[in-house]
Amino acid sequence: MTSSFILENEEETHRFGEWLGRQARAGDVWNLMGPLGGGKTAWVKGFAKGLDFSGPVTSPTFTLQHIYEGRFNLYHFDWYRLEDAREVEDLGWWDWLQRGGVVAVEWGDKFPKLFPPTALRLIFEFFSEEKRRVIVEAKDPGSISRVEELIRCWPP
Repeated sequence: MTSSFILENEEETHRFGEWLGRQARAGDVWNLMGPLGGGKTAWVKGFAKGLDFSGPVTSPTFTLQHIYEGRFNLYHFDWYRLEDAREVEDLGWWDWLQRGGVVAVEWGDKFPKLFPPTALRLIFEFFSEEKRRVIVEAKDPGSISRVEELIRCWPP
């Protein structure tokens, strides 16, 4: 199941993330893909807010992971600088997936085999200088129903 939306600017990308954060469930895994400046971190900022986290949110490009405590913990990874899937596994990847929080990975397309089948994919593309197209993909039957609901409900 695939659907796409045009997000008018960074503020709307943030709102889209916040809206999805409000609907998040423990165990959700988000694979965020797209070019530098495509909107991945802006989306995570909104997503964290939707999870009731009120502090600053930044990309963990150099630290590789940030944890934001909210309604559910958000485990925010950035795989941009990683070269091998073993580096992800050395971070305790499989343990993080079992902690009952929500996982969001920027540059997850580098190691797609590390994601569970239930993971949802967001692909950010430049539509224009300000606008972004975001493609939402799901392959697992349970995840597909969530994307179908998203299509019916966005924009709120």
